[in-house]
This record gives sequence, C-alpha cells and structure tokens, in this order.
Amino acid sequence: MLNWTFSQKFNDPEENPFDRLFKLFKELLIHTSGNVEEALSWMTQLDKQYDLTDENYGLADFIQELKDKGYLADKKLESPMTPTSKLEISLRKTALADIFEDLQKSKPGKHNTKIIGRGDEITEESRAYEYGDRLDKLSMTESLRNAQINHGIDDFKLTQQDLEVHETFFQSQTSTVLMIDISHSMILYGEDRITPAKKVAMALAELITTQYKKDTLDIIVFGNDAWQIQIKDLPYLQVGPYHTNTVAGLELAMDLLRKRKNPNKQIMMITDGKPTCIKKGKKYYKNAYGLDKKILGRTLGLASKCRKLNIPITTFMIARDPYLVNFVDQFTKANNGKAFYSSLKGLGEFIFMDYKANKRKRR
Repeated sequence: MLNWTFSQKFNDPEENPFDRLFKLFKELLIHTSGNVEEALSWMTQLDKQYDLTDENYGLADFIQELKDKGYLADKKLESPMTPTSKLEISLRKTALADIFEDLQKSKPGKHNTKIIGRGDEITEESRAYEYGDRLDKLSMTESLRNAQINHGIDDFKLTQQDLEVHETFFQSQTSTVLMIDISHSMILYGEDRITPAKKVAMALAELITTQYKKDTLDIIVFGNDAWQIQIKDLPYLQVGPYHTNTVAGLELAMDLLRKRKNPNKQIMMITDGKPTCIKKGKKYYKNAYGLDKKILGRTLGLASKCRKLNIPITTFMIARDPYLVNFVDQFTKANNGKAFYSSLKGLGEFIFMDYKANKRKRR
C-alpha cells in the first residue's frame, strides 16, 4: 500500500472487536477510494501480521456486522459490496474528529490573530456593558465583583454601571469553494498527497454542514479540466493522468460563487504544483517544464480578477520546491490572498484554523 504504515492505534485491546476493526477499515477505505474489496484484502494481510482477530471474532464476523449495522450494501450476490450513506457520514465524522484532535495537540502560536467585537462566540475577555448588548453575554463574576467594589457589602446593589459583558467574535456567514488538485503529481515519488486532501475536505464538509449550517461549501476538483463534485463523492476521489489546469478550477469556482448571494466569499485551493495546462478553444495547451508565460499569465489574471471581486484565495501548497514557492508568491500577491506551505500531516490544522479565522470578523 502506498506510503501507509499500520500503527498501534488501530489495535487497542481496550476497544470491542468491531469498533477496533471499524476504525482501521475506514482508514483503508479512504486510501482505496471506496473499494471495499481492496480494503478488506489489506485488512486480511494486516490480520496475518498483527493478529487483529481471534477465534471468537474473525473478519467474516466483522463483515457481517458491517452489513447488519447498515454500513455496507450487498443487495446482489454478483455485485461487489458498496459503502452506504451511513458509512460516508461516519467517514466524515472520523475525519473531523481526527483533525480536531490534531488541533488540540498542536503547539501554541499557530493561531491567527482574532478581532474582538459584538458577535456570537464568547471569549475570556470582558468589557463594560453598553446599551444594546445582549444580556445572555453578561459576565456575572466581574459584574458582582464591580458591585462589591463600588457599593460595598453593607449597601450591596447591582447597577448598570457595574455590569460587564464577555467579548465575542462575530461569526460571519461564508460561502466557500474548496479546490482540490487531482493531477498525477499528487501521487508521484511514492508520496500519497490525495488521501490527506480527501480527509481534510471530508472534515471541512462535516464541520460546515453540522456547525455552520448557514454557510455553503462547494467542492471542485481540477486536472486537465475542472468539475464540481458532491460531498458524498469525496471518499472516492482518485488522481488521474492529468496536468494542472488551475485556470479551469478558478473559472468554475468564480461561477459557483457568483450564484451565491452571501457577500462573504472565499476560495481555498489544495495543490502540490504549478499550473501546467490551459484550454484554448477545444484544445489543450500544456507545458510541464518551468513556469510557462502563457499559462502563468492566464492564472495570475484570474487571481487579480478575484481580488477585484473581493474573493480572497488561500493556497495550501503541499510541496516546497523553490520554483513552486516563486509561483505561489506571484499568485498570492496578484490576489492579495494568503498562502500556507504545509506538510501533509499539518494540512488539516492549517485549513481549519484559517477557515475559522476568516469567519471571525468585527461586526
């Protein structure tokens, strides 16, 4: 299996047999792009090496329980087993939990500066009450402390001048397009870059659909061309024999955002390379060597257009080659956006912190 190592976290004896195997099965299913038979084949190999099962509970029992619990559909004997929507939801929830676990373990200092104002998310800071502040944001500890200082114990009373409220962040409603590079380079040189990208996309989709229901998330993939996919398609994404047509991805992203009435719009792009392809009429113009002036010009032109439309682009570059840094630098300046050079392990942390930071704006 490509650059994937079995770890002890999948063999916790404290868990019941189904939950322990289910955790591993979901991980393998993402790596195999939803191929149940291949994932189970890998589990068989791992079972022989690590003794995942015993005489009381084997892989056959696990497969039957997957069907009984509604995670696998097997309506026809001649057709392969396929994941159900219940399993797809479980994959997204697991991805979200994994990323939040990484965030809790991350070192201090990674978070962007937050701007305080009257909003939705409570902070630890407080300030004097002002007319119009919501009473459910009152800091009772500070208010009672002020009352004691101002009036004393014998003549204790609580007045408007004593009141303090918690500072809050305003959670702005946001429309996001997530662009995922599926060009061939995403699996080149023995490094699987598409699987972490899929996991982050699943987690972001789960976060938005469950916690920020007024927000919108559109997901597109781009290779030689670009097309929109649904959230349910994320586990099954595969890299193709494609070049990188960033222009096609940006054009589609702008079309999707144009239809959104929300004034707060943004594009997040996960890629590992420079643009190497554009379409001229019905033909493709490709150049995989260096920074092609024609391709670069079209790409930077769209970045500037997004800037004029007040659509910031955040680029998550999962490679650090010097010539790629040069491209991202030009692209970011043209858009006045942001860029993060991330390892595969840190990709989720960067994207989640950036997404939440963008939502916290002064009212």
